[in-house]
This record gives sequence, C-alpha cells and structure tokens, in this order.
Amino acid sequence: MDSITRKAAEFVAKFDLASVPNEAVHAARIGIVDCVGVMLAGAREPAVGLVACIATPATGSNDAPPAVNGLRYGAADAALVNGVAAHVLDFDDVALAGHPSTVLVPMILAEGHRLQSSGQEAIEAYLVGYELWAHLAELEPGHMHDRGFHPTAVMGTLACAAGAARLNRLPTEETANALAIAASLAAGLVANFGSMTKSLHAGRTAQSGIQAVRLAQSGYTGSLDVLEHRTGFLRSFSPSGSPDTEASAFRIGEESLAARYGVNIKRYPTCYATHRSIDAMIDLADEHDIAPDDVAIIHVHTGVTQRLMLRNTRPQTGLEAKFSMEFAMASAAITRKVGLRELTDDFVTRPDIQAMLEKVEVTVSEEKDAGDLPNAPFDLVWVTLRDGTVLRHEPVEHARGSWQKQLRRSEIAAKFGECAGILLPEEKVGPLFDRLYDLQTVNDIRELELL
Repeated sequence: MDSITRKAAEFVAKFDLASVPNEAVHAARIGIVDCVGVMLAGAREPAVGLVACIATPATGSNDAPPAVNGLRYGAADAALVNGVAAHVLDFDDVALAGHPSTVLVPMILAEGHRLQSSGQEAIEAYLVGYELWAHLAELEPGHMHDRGFHPTAVMGTLACAAGAARLNRLPTEETANALAIAASLAAGLVANFGSMTKSLHAGRTAQSGIQAVRLAQSGYTGSLDVLEHRTGFLRSFSPSGSPDTEASAFRIGEESLAARYGVNIKRYPTCYATHRSIDAMIDLADEHDIAPDDVAIIHVHTGVTQRLMLRNTRPQTGLEAKFSMEFAMASAAITRKVGLRELTDDFVTRPDIQAMLEKVEVTVSEEKDAGDLPNAPFDLVWVTLRDGTVLRHEPVEHARGSWQKQLRRSEIAAKFGECAGILLPEEKVGPLFDRLYDLQTVNDIRELELL
C-alpha cells in the first residue's frame, strides 16, 4: 500500500536532478553560499564555543570534517558545531516558515566531506531535504509557531535525514527507516527564541539527520508509517489537529516547491518577521530625513504569528533584540541600519535606543498570507512626528532579498564578504564565494577549503 512515508523515501532514493527546474537549483545554490558566509561570521560567538565543549574532536585523520572553530570532528559533531554557528546570528536565509539552509548546509558540508561528495551531490541533498520539508508542510493548514514548535528543528530533522540519506545513496527501505528515526528526534520550542538555545536547534537538527542515517545503515529500524500514522509525525506536531494524511495529497516529485518558494536572503541579522517593517522604516527615515528627536510614535501593523515570535518588547541584549520589533524600529529610525554592529549588548542598551523602544506601538492582524511564511499579507509602518505630521509607507508585501525581490549576485557577494571576512583573510573570501556560487562545478566538497 502506498503511504506518505514510503513515497518520501522513494523520492529521496530515486531523485533525479536533471528533472529539476533551474529556479530550484538556483535556490539551493544561493541558500548554500549565503549560509556558509553566515556560518563563518558566527564562528566566534560564545554559543558556538560552549557547544564545541561537548563535542569530541577527531585527531589524526583528514577524513574528519572541519568545523568553523578550526577543529575536526566526526561528521555528526561537525554538523552540530557548524549548525550553531550558522544560526547564532539569525542572519541565515528563510523559507518554509523556518530556516532550511541553516540545518541542511552544515549537514551537507560535514557528511559530504566524509564521503568526498561533489558539488552536484550537495545540491541534490539540499533539494531532497527542502522538497520533503515543503511538501509535508503543504499537508498542514496551521502554523507550527502558533503551537510553540520551531519548524527549523522539527521539519528540519526530517529534511536533514533525507539529505544525508541521499548523500549516502541509501536504498528506499533504509531511507524510510532513517526518516522514521529522525521523526522521533525532532524537537524545538519557540519559547527559546532570543536565547542561545535557538541556535542549538539548528546544530542539533543537522546532527540528528546524520545520526538517523547512521542508525538506519546499521540495521536500526523505525515504523514505516511514521509520518501518516494517527500517532505519528504529522498529527503529533499539527497545530490545526487536522493534517491531510492521505498519500494522494502528498505530491512530492510532482512539483518543485523549491522553485516556487525558493529562499529569502536576509539583509538584517534579526528575525525575518521584522524585515518588511525595517525596509519601510529605513525608507521613511531616508525619504523624509527624520530626526530621531522628532519622532513621537512609530506605528507597526504586522501579523499575529510574527508578533508571537517577536516576544521581546524591551530587549537588553543583542540576542533578545533579534526578536524585538521595538528594537528593529528603534535601530532603523536612529541609525537607519540594522546590522551586526547594531546587534550588540552595548548598542541595544544605549539610552537613545532604549528611549525609542517606548515610542513603538505594534498592532496585529489575524489575516495570514497564503505563501510558505507565517506572515500577514503585508506589514504597515507609519510615523507620527511631534508636530503631528503623519508619514506613511505603502504596504510592504515582500522584503528586499526575498524570493520575490531577489538580490543580484553582486549583492549576495557583498553580504558574503561582510560575513566571511570576520573569520577569513581577504584574499580567501572572493575565491571561496565563486566556488560556492558555482558549486555544481566542484568535484569534491573538500576542495572548498572553508578555513
């Protein structure tokens, strides 16, 4: 009998990159290059060092994948460390109500290094993981964030198991077991947003995908109806309580959702729920040359789920500020920037920033966009000045850098240079970007030499 679990396993095992639209391959390529840059930028963050302390370095073998801290580990632990580094700044790309690249890329780099996978095989692994995540999400009418689950850590665990199974060329039965094992390793709570644990979600998810495949290869088994069973993955994590568990509704392989939804490249190292409003606030400040002292109120109208994620109304640290619409508006209004330099404890606690937080008023809409993100159809921002003047920005449906407003190669390279340059010497940054952007031409992932 056909089932969602078996259809998923067959798709992964029999995936044919030649049948994939060019748009999907482009999404994978820019997702990978952007994630590597952000991962390098996050390498020296305290959370990465703390997690590295629980991983076991491997010695005496070039087969052990390198992590951004300069040490080599077994593949699962390398994925753990690099996954935390990729997500700790919250500067990684967004899609499918989560962060596919921040879990898939660390897994691919680690397992691909061990297997000496090609760039084309890396893209295949990325796309099978993305497509599985996307098509499973299509079966659920609700949003995981509303239930308190972080999709990156829940859906991402299955995606990473799929990608790792593809890299290892697992047959269908072993792939199904790997997915079943991964389904029981999935976990992550929205309540931990704004803390170090959010980045642990990414590292642990990348690690779990590799571990699930290792277990399946060894003969470890799981339930081969784990996705659709009434006590299985889809129902257990369902915010609506009514996912579609009919195999006929699961249309993986019939349409590329990577081509439809792509990836949204972040221009600001904050929760993506703030990005449309940041674009609007910076536009207003630039267009009207707004002096911060002239601002009476900054009004933001956004989505209810966006507001749920932006839990910190009066942040006192850089981590907390990443999940604060009030901080996003304060930084945009005062400096007309929201970048890595602004996401520091010292900047967040500046008296002028703290004072501006008090001037931000946020209202919400229950209306949801029909796309892959748990957003309202648009964000609205308007500013009331002390003299009573009201300055309004037109509704913002898509942030700059989104799949609908894509960045040019030069703009992606500029962000990569800003991020990777934190760790790498200048002469290595440009060549690394070019190799990653043209990943299909790379014969062996080891050629990338990230460090």
